[in-house]
Amino acid sequence: AAKIYYQEDCNLSLLEGKTIAIIGYGSQGHAHALNLKESDANVIIGLYEGKADHGTKAEAQGFEVYTSAEAAKKADIIMILINDEKQAALYKNDIEP
Repeated sequence: AAKIYYQEDCNLSLLEGKTIAIIGYGSQGHAHALNLKESDANVIIGLYEGKADHGTKAEAQGFEVYTSAEAAKKADIIMILINDEKQAALYKNDIEP
């Protein structure tokens, strides 16, 4: 049987003082961002070129929005939640430097 984890199983204090950048605000990105925000984590959003429309949605939901490169510089933890075929280039251009 699969083990199910609940809020009380997590040690959220490990995230205290950390900034988490969610790169991408599509179906996965917004769900992760909102979940972390509701758990009192400090979450920012990074968007890659061509996704400005998602920035408006993220800002309306209370997030600070940056380019992917800016968010990566500000973050302690980065979650890349964009289309698989775009991840390598985004990492190479915006995160690795």
